[in-house]
Amino acid sequence: MSSLSAPLPGLCARASRDASGASRAAPFRTAQLRGGQSRALGAGRQKHVALSRRRGLTPRAFTPTGSFQTPRESDLPLTDDTMEMLGTYSPPRASSYSPASASPGGSYSEHKPKTPPPDLPSLLLDSRIVYIGMPLVPAVTELIVSELLYMQYTDRSKPCYIYINSTGCQRADGEVVGLETEATCIYDTMKYIGNEIYTVGTGVAIGQACLILSAGNKGKRFMTQNATAMLHQPKVPSTGQRQAIEVHIKWKEVLEQKKNMVSILSSTTGHSMEKIDKDIQRPLYMDAKAAIAYGIIDKVIDKNSQGIDKILSNDQWDTAAGLVKSSR
Repeated sequence: MSSLSAPLPGLCARASRDASGASRAAPFRTAQLRGGQSRALGAGRQKHVALSRRRGLTPRAFTPTGSFQTPRESDLPLTDDTMEMLGTYSPPRASSYSPASASPGGSYSEHKPKTPPPDLPSLLLDSRIVYIGMPLVPAVTELIVSELLYMQYTDRSKPCYIYINSTGCQRADGEVVGLETEATCIYDTMKYIGNEIYTVGTGVAIGQACLILSAGNKGKRFMTQNATAMLHQPKVPSTGQRQAIEVHIKWKEVLEQKKNMVSILSSTTGHSMEKIDKDIQRPLYMDAKAAIAYGIIDKVIDKNSQGIDKILSNDQWDTAAGLVKSSR
């Protein structure tokens, strides 16, 4: 019965309501809350003061509402923790002083060049060198003809150097990949420009590539010591399903291309058209010495022969490039 004699705060609030609806138990309840809050804030302040003293900081003051109030900058000691709290200093980490520490890279491609590497054909073109290292397909023909025309436009008096390592209009396995007109296009451009043409056979020069090798200026046609040249008849690409008259027309076109090829080889080698027509009935392989005897090339070139051109001195290169050497 004694426990029921003390009224609960909620019951007191409901029992003591007057006509206006105001609660008479409100001051009693507020006093209870303020007492518990003050005890909690007092314990928190003691803990904050002890922690601040261990860290060498001045304790922050409490406001009447119980929130912390940051002291003025002049009241704080200038330590790393203080400056970090104010946001004016970021203390160094211990790992940054370690000689073995290294920041990880962003990715494996971090050290790749930001710009694409220089185009190798463009670098060779700067030295007036054209390299044919693929079968004669339209994309290759476009590049070779463009380079020859550009060199003629820049300087008609300087020679052009064409290095050849190509299987002609076919792949290494004999499959036709380009028309015979790809080679005649390059040949006509070589004869059209007024520059002197040096040709050098490296690796292999097969079929139409051998025709281009023989088309250089007389006395300026070369092969490396272990290179190979080969002549063969024009090959007909697969025509698919066609009518008989279309196959006959294609056969006549290939025959005209063969006559054109034989005529060009006759003018570059000095042999009669009948002899060349007979020789190319089957593949005609030639090494460097046999190519000289047949008239495809004029000389065999190696490192010490200096057969292509004379080696210029540094001053001669500077003069040719238009550079003025400063004299002291």
